[in-house]
Amino acid sequence: MQESISCTTFEKTTKGWVIEMENQSIMSVRNITKTFPGVKALDNVSFEIKKGTVHAICGENGAGKSTLMKIISGVYKRDSGEIYFEGKPMKEDITPKESQELGISIIYQEFNLVDTLSIAENIYLGRLTEQNKKLVDWKRVNKDAEELLKSIGYTMDVTTLVRDLSVAQKQMIEISKALSQNAKLIIMDEPSATLTNKDLKTFFDVIRGLRDKGITVIYISHKLEEVFELCDAVTVFRDGTVIDTNPISELTKDDIIAKMVGRSVDVEFPKRNTPIGEEVLRVENLCAGDKVKDISFNLKKGEILGLMGLVGAGRTETVRAIFGADKKDSGKIFLNGKEIKINSPKDAIDNKMILLTEDRRGQGLFLNYSVSSNVVSANIKKTADGYFIVKGREEKAADEYVEELKIKTPSIMQKTVNLSGGNQQKVVVAKSLYSEPDILIMDEPTRGIDVGAKYEIYLIMNKLVEEGKSIIFISSETPEILGMSDRVVVLFEGKKTGEFSKEELKDTERVMQAAIGE
Repeated sequence: MQESISCTTFEKTTKGWVIEMENQSIMSVRNITKTFPGVKALDNVSFEIKKGTVHAICGENGAGKSTLMKIISGVYKRDSGEIYFEGKPMKEDITPKESQELGISIIYQEFNLVDTLSIAENIYLGRLTEQNKKLVDWKRVNKDAEELLKSIGYTMDVTTLVRDLSVAQKQMIEISKALSQNAKLIIMDEPSATLTNKDLKTFFDVIRGLRDKGITVIYISHKLEEVFELCDAVTVFRDGTVIDTNPISELTKDDIIAKMVGRSVDVEFPKRNTPIGEEVLRVENLCAGDKVKDISFNLKKGEILGLMGLVGAGRTETVRAIFGADKKDSGKIFLNGKEIKINSPKDAIDNKMILLTEDRRGQGLFLNYSVSSNVVSANIKKTADGYFIVKGREEKAADEYVEELKIKTPSIMQKTVNLSGGNQQKVVVAKSLYSEPDILIMDEPTRGIDVGAKYEIYLIMNKLVEEGKSIIFISSETPEILGMSDRVVVLFEGKKTGEFSKEELKDTERVMQAAIGE
């Protein structure tokens, strides 16, 4: 582990810049430590960030990235260590407002916007009136908001309500809000998690524009392709410590993965040799609303069936209709050759099906409840004796799944909200397995989790099908769905446009043509 890199000089000649660590540093983090009950989140963390660069922070879930950003932005107080911003020490008990006044802004993955207010109102919220004035000069507010958006290459009607904006547009409002506060350093936490490829290109252009103006960006992301395309340098965290800081030109993707997980991940998608059995599920002519139009497919025992499509293709709507979470208009569902009626999630669970929702925080977990309570929540009857839950059964089940799935938690009594994203996802998997399903519908099970946690989810998926279970797998990451699926069904605008065997998946051009409706 390196403690400081202030004596290092490195170059990146392809972009024509030279960073000298002895000068031009906008922020210096020195020996930061932070402990929560039962967890040492940061341990003697030190590194430097250069002015006018895009600096990536990479690491597994729970590595300490977000904790450090919350210390920098004033949400948490550090236990020890020092932070220097523009050469001056930051107060140990700095508040979010004081951090903002220094020129530090943070954009969280969950946007901090008010849906019922306009774009301009959100940008200047809390600062709508000038000092010593009681009335809002709406003409000035709207004009200033328009100028801010233009400065990052966006033209929009600033009186539009935020609730009517796309995710990409909301991202631009957050950036404009930061610029309105004269931000010198903008922290972006998983900013691209829900952006389409087209939106991503525009977003990257905006970030490059910020860099060209001398604004520094800390870019936290699990997507290493983005890190290599966008960032100038990268700091890798592991288990609350800084492993290394390097210019991006000196690293490969495998280098970063090895530093993150502490080992070499030689195969991105683990191999399996599982015999595919007979059909277990058949969906015929399924229709539900305007997003699911006459869809038919089947699922076999021991199979991972990929459900692929662009954003808005109807993947989630299809599986929610199968699971009974959304109402079907028409269609039939067959289980082991026999037609079944699924009108609610309970019906699906009774037929040994389970849905791992894409929204683990909003729909998949009881965040303020313990790990043990979450694990048993989908099958309470199994832990109960009459009307009463037997605590010993609950704790025994939770202990077994924590060990089997390698869930990192101080104890099974820990609130799930305090776990990292990857470990929250494993709790969702544990909860699903406790319901004893034969069919698992996994909707974006690796969204927002790091490379190491992804690999562990892949291993769990392989183990499940090797045990004879079957999986319907949805992912927005094309390499992932092609790499993990035995067969893929492609949807476009609510309709099935293709079906491909493992061998046919090698023709990625044909698969993508189906995904865009050709």
